[in-house]
Amino acid sequence: MSSTTTVTVTASSSLNVASSKDGKPKRLHRIPQFQTKEETRRWQLEQMAGAFRVFAKLGFADGGSGHISLRDPVRPDTFWINPYGVHFGLLTVSDMVHIDEDGNRIGGGEKPVNTAGFIIHAAIHKRRPDINAACHLHSPYGRAWSTFGKPIDMLNQDSCMFYKDLAVYGSFGGVVFAKEEGGRIADALGTSKNIILQNHGLLTAGGTIGEAAAFFIALERACQTQLLVEAAMAPNGTQLRKSLVSDEEAQYTKEGTGTPEVMYMQFEPEYQLILKETRGEFLE
Repeated sequence: MSSTTTVTVTASSSLNVASSKDGKPKRLHRIPQFQTKEETRRWQLEQMAGAFRVFAKLGFADGGSGHISLRDPVRPDTFWINPYGVHFGLLTVSDMVHIDEDGNRIGGGEKPVNTAGFIIHAAIHKRRPDINAACHLHSPYGRAWSTFGKPIDMLNQDSCMFYKDLAVYGSFGGVVFAKEEGGRIADALGTSKNIILQNHGLLTAGGTIGEAAAFFIALERACQTQLLVEAAMAPNGTQLRKSLVSDEEAQYTKEGTGTPEVMYMQFEPEYQLILKETRGEFLE
């Protein structure tokens, strides 16, 4: 039984967690719902453009590499992706390219898209109908940790967001120009929403742009923490030892911090800040 105490929230409480009948924490977060699929599309595209601005601010941009995809709510067998060769910090809603499962442009921006990005994201969207958004970037700490071809340890509360929700693709087939490689990555992802691609980087996914983006930021920081811990233990003769979160506590923490609603809310403050800093310029 978890030793974590759950607070019961009264009707007048301002706390964001209540206790459910089974004793598990019940978050009071809500993902916005819209009356039409067209409204949902517009909201998700705004979140997508905002996520690119946040990623640019965090130093995740890397030339022409990196992409976010969004399953189209109106035509679910198609998706949106960023154009190739445009800096994350310059992307707007109108830049996003709407493509079908064969890579044909059917709307949105007119610039070409990254071939490798299309292959990876097309395979994931086809295999996983529950995934509406996916982020793949060549961020520094994720790229560094990926060289080990290992998952992260449950080192702390934030690592537990990925408890039993993090796969590893233990191969590197070069730049992804073949559909078969995209399929292998999708196979390796399995039922998880997050994956470390060996010698490559990170990929995260979710039901919303906010969830996928929050997972990416959290996984990048978890990789940074892992590298710091490994470095601290590296000197010969060190007396330091890892103290890992138990399976029971990790599962409990995952249920309270790694849900779609909580991950969406993890991204929302970042989105609101970038919206204010840019005065909404990316909404164009």
